[in-house]
Formats: sequence, structure tokens, C-alpha cells
Amino acid sequence: MTTPEKITALREKMKTQGIDAFIIFSADPHMSEYLPSHWQERSWLSGFTGSAGFVIVTTNKAGLWTDSRYFVQAPKELADSGIELYKQGVDGFPDEIEFLKNEVPQGGKVGVNSLTTSHANWEKIKNQLSSKNIVLVDAPLLDEIWTNRPQGDSDPVFVHPLEYAGKSIGDKLSAIRSEMQKSEATTHIITALDDVAWTLNLRGNDVAFNPVFLGYILLNKRETKLFIDKEKITPEVESHLKEANVSVENYSDFFKALKNLKDEKILLSEQSNQAIFEAIQPNNECIIKPTPGNLLKAIKNEKELEGFRKVMVRDGVALVKFFYWLKNSASEENLTEYSLGKKLREFRATGKNFKGESFGSIIGYRGNGAIVHYSAKKEESATIKAESSILVDSGGQYTEGTTDITRTFALGEVSQAFKDDYTLVLKGMIQLSLAQFPKGTRGTHLDTLARLPLWQQGKDYGHGTGHGVGSFMNVHEGPQNIRKDLNDVALQPGMVLSNEPGLYIEDRYGIRIENLIAVKEKETTSFGTFYAFETLTLFPIFLEHQANLELLNDTEKQWLNNYHQQVQEALAPHLDGEEKEWLLHITQPI
Repeated sequence: MTTPEKITALREKMKTQGIDAFIIFSADPHMSEYLPSHWQERSWLSGFTGSAGFVIVTTNKAGLWTDSRYFVQAPKELADSGIELYKQGVDGFPDEIEFLKNEVPQGGKVGVNSLTTSHANWEKIKNQLSSKNIVLVDAPLLDEIWTNRPQGDSDPVFVHPLEYAGKSIGDKLSAIRSEMQKSEATTHIITALDDVAWTLNLRGNDVAFNPVFLGYILLNKRETKLFIDKEKITPEVESHLKEANVSVENYSDFFKALKNLKDEKILLSEQSNQAIFEAIQPNNECIIKPTPGNLLKAIKNEKELEGFRKVMVRDGVALVKFFYWLKNSASEENLTEYSLGKKLREFRATGKNFKGESFGSIIGYRGNGAIVHYSAKKEESATIKAESSILVDSGGQYTEGTTDITRTFALGEVSQAFKDDYTLVLKGMIQLSLAQFPKGTRGTHLDTLARLPLWQQGKDYGHGTGHGVGSFMNVHEGPQNIRKDLNDVALQPGMVLSNEPGLYIEDRYGIRIENLIAVKEKETTSFGTFYAFETLTLFPIFLEHQANLELLNDTEKQWLNNYHQQVQEALAPHLDGEEKEWLLHITQPI
């Protein structure tokens, strides 16, 4: 079926149920960012493959709402689909509520799949549409028209050893139950897949790039139950869970278990799917608060931090080999963005304990670098030449940790405008790296540091500056971040984040420089406790022929020299020959 045919079939189903508009979110029952193939409903219907965005279909209109990361990609993927792009956060484009109020008649009906709609989103839409008496209903309509829908895999889950996890299941459950007690909760539901995996020191293969598995946890003061496809439980995992007094139930029995809860005070996140709230009987009390394990997971213990430091060496060595190869191979015919992604994975795969990529590599040559979340398709991939610039954003999953790094590399002569823009981005990245800030600081307070050099030139970028990163876990992890939007989560020692300012000139070039950083305690003065960042990533920042060093101040130059000295000391012992010589050359002091 083509996209127009799918939309026609959907409208027929909508008509039979009296639904005036249907919303298709990019989500699964666990509100994941990256989805199992079974739950890629929005991508299946629209053809848009970005990680963020949703579609609304009415009786005569269809629209996709997505953010600035996809303003270039989305129109290409929506071509001939009959779906119009609505740019989020841009004047002149209505948000989804305005659109629905305009398109749905008084007393009309809007449908969603409650399994793929968070409670927070459900309540927001329901309340904001009530002024027109528009009703929000659960209607999983795509179940009826997506006839060849992929079924879930049954790859076994596996144990994440204590030597890497740093804390036992018992310690984690004890900490979670302590937080439950503070909220006077008697039962707790854990729905986010990374929270489930972290709590039980397990990993899986149900989602591309993210080592997680489909499952829920239901726990009270005495019992912990994991709801999972039992075919995924190996004897080792069974023993691992039994030792921690965790029982295993069928994934399909989760909602039945919810309906059997009586007179409980249930702690759960507003990001849990709406179907869970519908299943909980009214004789229970819901305590809607952030999941305690989400913050506990974000604060890495020393074993996890040491794991990050180890894999950064492995990852850095692989990247030196890759970029040296690229530097000497860029003029080859048939070298494309797509083939570069495969080659980069090959270099990483030689590293100890490599488990796969942490996300699909973003490799954008020339103007494709300006597509923030660009994904090079084999058939449409640009051919690489020894000219202009290329943006490479990639990462690896290793047993000890997760990496995420971006470098922009001049393959040939670049313009003075590029050099100046590149250096402005670099200045912002360095200024955030140098930040020292008081306890209680939020990421939004620091976001300005990375943007200021660009702002002073009337320039900016549309994405966040930093996201949390998991430990052999999801490359995008909450609850902390560094971005313009207000997020009332204080940065704490042990949190790992990205530091990735950028600048994008459509059809010309994209620039992004990204390292991972960890919050650490710096000092305590009469004014209180202050934190700073430890830079974890170990790989050169390209300067030769692509940076305007005159724009850097002495402090920034000193940071670069110190950083490159650390990179040399960490990576050079693992390299030899021309690769080592090249590393030493590009990390020499400026």
C-alpha cells in the first residue's frame, strides 16, 4: 500500500466509528524514542522515519508535526504522500491543538491508541479540546489496516554483570523502595524499558541500537514481578532473577495484574501509557510522580564511570583509524555516505566488548550535513569527494559503556565562512566544557554558554545542547539535559551528558562538535558546593585547514592543548605507524 492508500483505509475505519480526527504518535507502550518494528506506526503510515513527530489525519487533511531537526528531511520523505509538514515552534504553523480545534466540529471525536499515548499527553489533549466539547477516545485503528505488521522478536535477554553495573538488583530495589516510602506508595509500576533493564541488571535486543527488552516491573514492599515474554528468559537469567527474589510473569498478563490491584497507593509516571491508567481500578490511588529509578539510573556510580573511561579509549582508537582511512580514501570512486557508515562500524567492531552501534550513524556530506538527523539511504547516498566537509555523528555500545561523538571534518578546501562558523561552534563547546557552577544548577542555566559565541553573531541552532547518556544503555537518557527548554532537574555528580553545539547552513554545510561530559564535584567554598565537567570523550578536534584560530582566546587555546595532550597520552600507545604519526600531528599544541 502507498501512503495515500493507507490514509484512505484509515479514513474508512474512522468513518465507521464516527471519528473526526486520528492521531498517530511515534511511541510504543513504553513511550520509547526508538521503537520495535511492531510499533513503528507513524513511520509505516507516513513514510517519515525521524525519531520525533506525529501525524494527524482528519476526513480531508493530513499533517505531520515535527521539530527543526527534521525540517529538511521531512519534506523529502513526505513527497507525494498527501501529508503536509507543520513545523513545530515556527510562527505561522498551528500546533496540534489549534489544528484540531479548527478541523474537528463542536462535540466531535478524536481517536488515539491509548497504548501509544502517555497519560500526560492524553490529559493535555483531552483538557484542551474540552472547550469545544471534543471527546478523546481510545481507538487502535491501525491494528485493523496494518495487516502485515511485524511481530516481536524473541531474542533472549542477558545479564549485565555486577562488575560493570556497579550496584546489585537488591541495592537498586532497596533505593527505589526507599523513595516509594517517601511518597507513601505501596505499589510501583516501572514502564520505561531502560528503567526496567537498569533495575534488574539485564539487557536485551528488542530495540535497534538500545540494549533493552519489552517488559514491565510491578513491585510492592515485599514482591517484585517482571512481566516479559518468558521465551526470552535463559537459565542464567532465571537464576539471576531468582537470587534477587524477582518473579517472572507473562508480558501479556500485565494488564490483568493491574486490574487485580485493590486499595493500593500506586506510584507511576505521567509518561506511562494511558491504557495503564484505564486498567487501574478506582479503588486504588494513583501517585503521579517521576519514576525514582530514572534519576537513580542517571547518576552513574564509579564502576559505570570507569566503564565510560575505558570505552572512550577503544572508541577513540577506532575513530583515529577511520578518519585516517577516510582522509586517504576520500578521492576514491564509489565511496558514499552509506558505505562510510558501514566502514565506521567495521573499525569499531574490532574493539573489545563491542556490542553494536548506539544509534544509526549520521554521516552528512556537504549540504546533507545541515540535515540534523540525516540518515543516508543506500540508493540515495551522496558520493564522497576530497573536497568540502563532512559531518560524522556516531556511537558505539560496549559492555562497559556507551559512546556518542560528532566531528566535522574538512575533506578539502572550505570557505572562510565555514572556518569562522566552525570556530564559533568550537568556542561554545569549549565554554561549556569549562563551566563551573553551583549545586542545584539546571541544564537550561548552562545552555547559554554553548550558544553565546553564535548568538553574538546572530546565529543559533534548533536542537538541544546536551542529552543524558546511559551506561551500556540508551544513548538518549533522562531526566537531565542541557537545552533552552526549562527542565527542573538539577545536574548532579555522576550524570553523563553530551556537549554538542552546532550550526547548519541549508544546502551548504552542517557543523557539530560533540563530546561526552560527566558532572563532578569541584570544590566547596563559603558560597557553597560547586560542580564542573570531566570530558570523557577522547578524540582529536580537527583544527588544521578548517578553524580560524584567531577567534579563540587564550583560555580556549589552553583547553584545546590540554585536551589534545590527554588524547595523545590515551590513544597513542594503541596506535603505530602512519596512524600514530597522524594523531600526533593533529594534536600538536597551537
